[in-house]
Amino acid sequence: MSKLTAALAAAALATGSLVGLTAPAHATDVAAVSVRDHPTVNDSIKDLLADPATAAILEKHLPGIGSHPALPQFEDMTLAEVMPYSEGEVTQAIIDAIDADIKALED
Repeated sequence: MSKLTAALAAAALATGSLVGLTAPAHATDVAAVSVRDHPTVNDSIKDLLADPATAAILEKHLPGIGSHPALPQFEDMTLAEVMPYSEGEVTQAIIDAIDADIKALED
């Protein structure tokens, strides 16, 4: 198991984001959803990968993330949530670069 896989698995366990767990009650209490063209870095990795434009950006900065063997364990987390467990694979600088690229899509 790679260091990134182990770190991401630990992150999933620490945050309770394993498949099969239910979302907190407040997560379903959202009355309105904002409309935007693409997800942001504050959205889940799953949402970022579901959008072809943002998926390409993630792959640019984090090659192989879309096919990572531990993806089911961390896909519901944000990049910022994964960062502390990634052993340096996901840094604030990478998140900032992804954010800038996503914002450039809107121009």
